[in-house]
Amino acid sequence: MNTPQAPASPHLPVRPDWLARRSEAALEPELPIIDAHHHLWDHPGNRYLHAEVLADAAAGHNIVATAYMECGAHYRTDGPAELRSLGETEFVNNIAEASAGGAHGPCRIAAAIVGNIDLRLGEAAGAALDAHLAVAPGRFRGIRQSSVYHPDPAARGSLANPPPGLLADAQFRRGFACLAPRGLSFDAWMYHTQLDELVDLANAFPGTTIVLNHVGGAIGIGPYAGKRDEVFRAWQPAIARLARCPNVVVKVGGMGMRVFGFDFADKPEPPDSAALASGWKPYAMACIEAFGPERCMFQSNFPVDKGTCSYVSLWNAFKRIAAGMSATEKNALFLATAARVYRIDAA
Repeated sequence: MNTPQAPASPHLPVRPDWLARRSEAALEPELPIIDAHHHLWDHPGNRYLHAEVLADAAAGHNIVATAYMECGAHYRTDGPAELRSLGETEFVNNIAEASAGGAHGPCRIAAAIVGNIDLRLGEAAGAALDAHLAVAPGRFRGIRQSSVYHPDPAARGSLANPPPGLLADAQFRRGFACLAPRGLSFDAWMYHTQLDELVDLANAFPGTTIVLNHVGGAIGIGPYAGKRDEVFRAWQPAIARLARCPNVVVKVGGMGMRVFGFDFADKPEPPDSAALASGWKPYAMACIEAFGPERCMFQSNFPVDKGTCSYVSLWNAFKRIAAGMSATEKNALFLATAARVYRIDAA
């Protein structure tokens, strides 16, 4: 049921020479950060593995740990289809083991791992989840099964291509029921047009922690290009409805993806953090105001968002957005929410 995703991508290309045209120092360099969402892969012309993460983490911000997010990479090429995604969890756990001792720096890469299985396995999902727990003991924290669907291909901005209505599928929900008894969470990736589907799922499973990715995917391409205000007026109330579900938290980030429709990547030089903060702040603040800082976490979404900006500029943008907040609120956004949800020791 699960197959590795092809390296061909709808995401913006990473252009090191272009990124090198912008340099800025890290703001508040001592502020501890858990990067709540990044990937590891080795695609042609787009390598982001141990060395690349460490280089970004050492570029000026105090990145103490990261959470890995599944991306269909490094799957097994044989064996039962439902267990091929174990290859990704095994691969990432090996990197986490190498990073945990501190020999390569203070950042603990993949201190938490979110993998993938197809919950349409139904009750059989339990055995698949147990297999992931066995190959990454102490780090495997949950799964992501993307439900990003839009009937217009021009509105799509993801490699995932699930069927419509996935979250309401009866077999999917039987598999979803296997998460909470194992202490596992569910990461949700969808477009803003689907957010009420997640409200329904969250209400049906109040004991399962659900992590909304990328501020809920406010589309800015295809039929939504040039309609940012209209999309925001539809997106914000849906975010408020979702925030009424106490088992849901949200990742603030991912707005460097093509799907959001910002034109930063089209400029001769990469954006500075002030420009990023200006564009992203309405979405970030709407989430923070709806959920509260204790249910929000900043994320890099690297290397996907690296098509828009550098790691230093991205975290500087988030720090600009959080300027004026209390130390407690900043700690939640940059560290404590991710540490609690993904059970990462932030000491």
